[in-house]
Amino acid sequence: MENPAGPESPVGPPPSGSPAPAGDPMLTARFAVPAVPRLLVHRPELLKRMTAGARGPLTLVNGPAGSGKTVLAAHWAAGGLAPRPPVWLTVEPGDAPGALWAYVLEALRRGGVALPAAVGRPTRAEGVTRSFLVRLAEGLAASAQPAVLVLDQFDTAQPPAAMTEGLDFVLRHAAGGLRIVLTSRTDSLLPLHRYRAAGEITEIRQADLRFTPEDAGALLAEHRLEVSQEGIRLLVERTEGWAAGVRLCALAMQHSADPETFLRQFAADRTIIADYLLREVLDAQPPPTQDLLLRVCVTDRVHPDLADELTGRDDAARTLAGLARDNAFLERIGASAWYRLHPLFAEVLRAHLRQRRPGLEPRLHGRAARWLARTGRLTEAVLQGAAAGDWPFAAAQLVDNLALGRLFTGLEADRLGRAFAGMPADQTGAAPALVGAACRLAERDLAGCEAGLRRADTHLGPDSGPAARLGRAFLGVLAGRLADDLTATGRAAADFGRLLPELPPHLLAERPEIRALVPAALGAAELGAGHLDRAASALTSAVDACGEPRTEYPLCDALGSLALTELMRGRLRQAAARARASLAVAEQYALPTGRRTGVAHLALAGIAVEQDDLAAARSHLDLATAEAGTRPEPVAAVAAAVIRAGIAAAEGDGEAALAALDALRTAGAPVRAHAWAVSELAVAESAAHLVRGDAAAALRVLDAVEAADGERPAHLVARARALLAAGRGEHAAQALAGLPEDDGAPVAVRARARLLQAQIAAADGNPEEARRRLGEALGLARPEELRRMFTESGPWVRRILSRDPQLARLHGWLPSRTPVRAPAPTADGRQPPVVEPLSERETEVLRKASELLSTEEIAAELYLSPNTVKTHLKSIYRKLSVTRRSEAVHRAQDLGML
Repeated sequence: MENPAGPESPVGPPPSGSPAPAGDPMLTARFAVPAVPRLLVHRPELLKRMTAGARGPLTLVNGPAGSGKTVLAAHWAAGGLAPRPPVWLTVEPGDAPGALWAYVLEALRRGGVALPAAVGRPTRAEGVTRSFLVRLAEGLAASAQPAVLVLDQFDTAQPPAAMTEGLDFVLRHAAGGLRIVLTSRTDSLLPLHRYRAAGEITEIRQADLRFTPEDAGALLAEHRLEVSQEGIRLLVERTEGWAAGVRLCALAMQHSADPETFLRQFAADRTIIADYLLREVLDAQPPPTQDLLLRVCVTDRVHPDLADELTGRDDAARTLAGLARDNAFLERIGASAWYRLHPLFAEVLRAHLRQRRPGLEPRLHGRAARWLARTGRLTEAVLQGAAAGDWPFAAAQLVDNLALGRLFTGLEADRLGRAFAGMPADQTGAAPALVGAACRLAERDLAGCEAGLRRADTHLGPDSGPAARLGRAFLGVLAGRLADDLTATGRAAADFGRLLPELPPHLLAERPEIRALVPAALGAAELGAGHLDRAASALTSAVDACGEPRTEYPLCDALGSLALTELMRGRLRQAAARARASLAVAEQYALPTGRRTGVAHLALAGIAVEQDDLAAARSHLDLATAEAGTRPEPVAAVAAAVIRAGIAAAEGDGEAALAALDALRTAGAPVRAHAWAVSELAVAESAAHLVRGDAAAALRVLDAVEAADGERPAHLVARARALLAAGRGEHAAQALAGLPEDDGAPVAVRARARLLQAQIAAADGNPEEARRRLGEALGLARPEELRRMFTESGPWVRRILSRDPQLARLHGWLPSRTPVRAPAPTADGRQPPVVEPLSERETEVLRKASELLSTEEIAAELYLSPNTVKTHLKSIYRKLSVTRRSEAVHRAQDLGML
């Protein structure tokens, strides 16, 4: 009992070193502020919050073991940041209420807090009376300055209820004479809601204590560790900002030859982190709770009912709630009934489970898989089934639930793919074969996919369930696209459509991804075959089918393919809009590069070439190449080669243009000989030969494929251009006469045809016809800003515009780098022909030639090979209609090029 104030029992403040109620001496170390670590991360914002909190009655620092609670409080207490020097007391496990109150009184006395003798002191370890609490509160209220008391590790007091009730009473009745700072792993039994409602509490919790990348970087720097920003990000991600985890990793990294490699490869169960978590967290729990933790660690998240399934008990709800409340590295997920373990703790527990209970882990995965399947959690059921090695069950979940599309799109696609990476190829049954084929297809392994489909076909028949047959048709559509086989794609798409009515409507409604992936693949296959109108129709249907979760990838894909379709139709504005929409979807949903085809960037590159923005064209082409990887789709491979050749040709490098086209033929790309592809490649090759000044070669390339596709408008225009470059203007005019009228050809093709007709008329001395045809070409090209064709055409365009100010004013969008000075007239008064303007590199070569440098000297000056210089000179001679170097220099000077 306490000694009440009275004549028969004189009392006063306990003398220094007086024993606790149990008779043991006071431990001086418990009153000392713990030493702040030498390698300390300064956290000024949290220190400010501690200082602000000490102006009110209660500050709570709450977090799991090793989260930095004591370090923060000690740094604050030792730094002189409190309103007055705080009084420190470390609470220890087993502190009974009476003993703890005795320590509180001693801490206050040592901190210079003068209390009246009438307060007395506890004499029983079991507790104190209300009278004692009243006298203590009154004594604190009479103090000249409020006392600031830090109770470190407050959650270890026993029993906590008796202590917290008394503490709450004193705090509320001390009239501001007491300020308390509690550090605790658990929420105390104080009525926190009351303090929150009154605005009398400052709370610093686990989320506040977590290290940020900046904090982690500062700690690593203190340990003299040089780590990249990516390494620091990975460290914070693995530890989830757990302070002790970061510190322990830093210590381990000091003994590692390569800290970066340690961060990428470290396993928590093989580091000192495991010892810390097992000792401080797992071993602190009673055996039934330890058993529960070891069993539920096999799942990423756990529901109480799932935990009961894994343990065979019925106490999981209470146990999980208690663990979360105690910050035992388990937390509730939002406001749901689900919980999650800290990833490092889960990793350590799984390793401990394998060591203590060999063979139990697969059985737990199997139980979890079936519980998750019964409760409709498909992806988690599949992952658990795969972890159990129960491949037939895991595969059947995807096939029977029409979920094969999840291997291709959605946030879980990569996780599912990794889960089935270990599935043996010899698994029997249709479902494993179909899933195996889908996994190979997701990796663009066509041969592996086809082998899996053949295995599936041996198990499938008319009597097979509609879900398995629909899955086979679905994969057939996607495989046909990858193989560039429109016939197979169309046949599988038809099978898919016929089977849809056999499936439950509610299940189909839950799988929007398959309804989007099929038309997206069919549209891409139609595009690959050159059927642009049918491709646009199918791809538009795919876009319309998107909008639900897991349709982000087919939406991005279909929009990109639509952009390329519109580019091939010559509709640049529509192509740009579709391409930008595709890239916006990819950015909004952070689609990984490996799941993009690159066609959106490819379309933008093609647009930039036609609009004569070569820098943008190169940039988008590089991005398209990076996204497509080493196995681009055939249509993309052809388009990329044509665009790359077009960029080189626009820069005046015919050799590089030809090399770009040759690379397509020698790279082993699976490019079918579709008529459109043959023609596109021939047109691009002819343009490269024209840049090299070899009109005869340009004609030979075009004539070689004329029989196969001679009626393509772009092919006819390219042939007319080659004929004109060869000096056969009459034949060029005849070729242009075969073009379809009005909208029968893409606008870019029609504009090029009018431009060639204008050039023919100008060469024939018919300025009015030339002006009329040029006006038509400009009118067609202006909406799409098709500048490149005018840049290629030479100075005669600017010459006509300079003589017609009104026409020039209407077309200020034309490129400014086309020469505008007219050449000097020949002896007969006619202008010498100029096939097309010089490229920047050709201009540099010609400028060096004007300085009377030799071919070898020019090559050395410009870091080129002599053969490349000779190629550029041949092109210059052709464009300026000369045969010698001196004539080229004089002609260029007359044209204002030098």
